[in-house]
Amino acid sequence: MEIEIATIGGYEEVGRQMTAVRAGDDVVVFDMGLNLSQVLIHDNVETERMHSLDLIDMGAIPDDRVMSDLEGDVKAIVPTHGHLDHIGAISKLAHRYNAPIVATPFTIELVKQQIEGEQKFGVENDLIKMDAGETMSIGDSGKVDLEFVNVTHSIIDAINPVLHTPEGAVVYGLDKRMDHTPVIGDPIDMDRFREIGREGNGVLCYIEDCTNASKKGRTPSENVAREHLRDVLYSLEDYDGGIVATTFSSHIARVKSLVEFADDIGRQPVLLGRSMEKYSGTAERLDFIDFPTDLGMFGHRKSVDRTFKRIMNEGKGDYLPVVTGHQGEPRAMLTRMARGETPYELDDGDKVVFSARVIPEPTNEGQRYQAEKLLGMQGARVYDDIHVSGHLNQEGHYEMLDALQPQHIIPAHQDMSGYSSYVNLCESEGYQLGRDLHVTRNGNLIQLVD
Repeated sequence: MEIEIATIGGYEEVGRQMTAVRAGDDVVVFDMGLNLSQVLIHDNVETERMHSLDLIDMGAIPDDRVMSDLEGDVKAIVPTHGHLDHIGAISKLAHRYNAPIVATPFTIELVKQQIEGEQKFGVENDLIKMDAGETMSIGDSGKVDLEFVNVTHSIIDAINPVLHTPEGAVVYGLDKRMDHTPVIGDPIDMDRFREIGREGNGVLCYIEDCTNASKKGRTPSENVAREHLRDVLYSLEDYDGGIVATTFSSHIARVKSLVEFADDIGRQPVLLGRSMEKYSGTAERLDFIDFPTDLGMFGHRKSVDRTFKRIMNEGKGDYLPVVTGHQGEPRAMLTRMARGETPYELDDGDKVVFSARVIPEPTNEGQRYQAEKLLGMQGARVYDDIHVSGHLNQEGHYEMLDALQPQHIIPAHQDMSGYSSYVNLCESEGYQLGRDLHVTRNGNLIQLVD
């Protein structure tokens, strides 16, 4: 069976992920993501109103024209998890393909919300839920199957999809951390990865996220970030002024820890910002988490400002607002607070806890620098980088290669400079650039089996 891979997006940047695998006449698309930094550099861009061609020209979503060079029919669109760099282009591109969108329940719900907010295109693809550990048949040959393997990442319900073909498995390995003690959900299923590496014809190809390939050691568990956060917040127990926390809205495990520790130090947590309300509300509705019944979640600006007024009237020392804006996004809640555009007044000595790292990209770095400077000008003191990554460090990469023993490797989720550490790592394991280690670009086709 011919096996061909189209590297469509996310092979020259971190963002707008999209990869297609052709097995015979059947094509499966993994991810359709947005490169948010390409949107943020423009003022007041509303992607939901824009045409896909304009977004492609902007470099914000994948240029999927290479799909016309694949001689097969798309049978499934498979987003691996709910981050925007993996699902943010579905509402712009999925309608071009007569194929269902197959994902885990939390991811499907986020995709559904993306589609409902779309104002340019009608997206009528079927939405199919599939849990980690399950398998479905792809196409009519009866020879190709799609399997979801549970992984741990900085969002719940994440998977690595595996396409089983007669020539071996294609493992799409983007965005995971080797977490054996997650705060929410099951540990990464390394037993299944090892089985896949040793059954049938083994792993034909492994497509891997290279985000942290230059970092030594292993990525710590989310429990490490939880204990770090506990230590910081408990140390502030006797402070009677304002404490504000911010983290990734989609990081439900981290939000859970913030909510619990706020209560431990005698403060009422409240979640503020559109995306904070969206992700936490969705997770609670789908029973991934059980928040306290009195936990407030407010996304609309008027509701948020009313909440800020109540906090100021009743006393900042009684509350812990958990807000959007960990990257200094211009319209996010924390940035508005830093500019003095909300009823919440920051005073000298107030604490701002960033339970997130700066995403290493110039737009984010500049915005975060500006936000921290503005907070400092109001007298706030910043607690920084209370976080662990959602991506594998070097030892995790070695462990995955040992588990899967792939015949071919395609690095992804980086630019050319970001691939170098992973290329060196793979070459130390016996792979050779140009032979079985394929560094590629957006818009290329790689023929693995003729």
